[in-house]
Amino acid sequence: MTSVLVVDDEPQIVRALRINLSARGYDVMTAYDGKSALGVAVEGKPDVVVLDLGLPDIDGVDVIAGLRGWSTIPIIVLSARTDSSAKVEALDAGADDYVTKPFGMDELLARLRAAVRRDLARETGDPVVTTSSFVVDLAVKKVRRDGREVHLTPTEWGLVEILARNPGRLVSQKQLLQEVWGPMHVNESQYLRVYFAQLRRKLEDDPARPKHLITEPGMGYRFEL
Repeated sequence: MTSVLVVDDEPQIVRALRINLSARGYDVMTAYDGKSALGVAVEGKPDVVVLDLGLPDIDGVDVIAGLRGWSTIPIIVLSARTDSSAKVEALDAGADDYVTKPFGMDELLARLRAAVRRDLARETGDPVVTTSSFVVDLAVKKVRRDGREVHLTPTEWGLVEILARNPGRLVSQKQLLQEVWGPMHVNESQYLRVYFAQLRRKLEDDPARPKHLITEPGMGYRFEL
């Protein structure tokens, strides 16, 4: 049974999530503030955390940092903060995904399932990531489409590799820029627009309507299988 830690200071949201998740076979733990959340996470070792940022004692970003100090557990942020800077801050702190309140239960459940699948994939360590349009082989650093190798530049490969290692996860612009171009270029978001346009032309069936290399405006990119 997959265990989920729900952290939110709004009792009605905690109750709704507990009912919906329990009905779908999840083992649900709850906490109403940041300090309690960290304690429950240490004791209960949940498989995934659903975390509100606006907690009464410590900020949710600090809770993410506290969890990341010892664990790679998937963290889905659930917050009413809609500005992109708050989302980017949470992602840079180590969150795996971000859902904005008010939210649809179906969307949250889909993000939850994806987070659990990603964590399982990391544990199994399969180096081959397969989409409906192309295959990424992380071991040999190659991409194949229709059985043929697609030539990627080192920079293009760097972007694909980061996303392919985090399928379904929202990866921030800052993280991509820092890891591929270096810390001096974290504000050069135009680089990403140019290179992702090139990658879509090479890998997507319809570059104008990409299915795999998805832009989350103002935040980052997501790799969908």
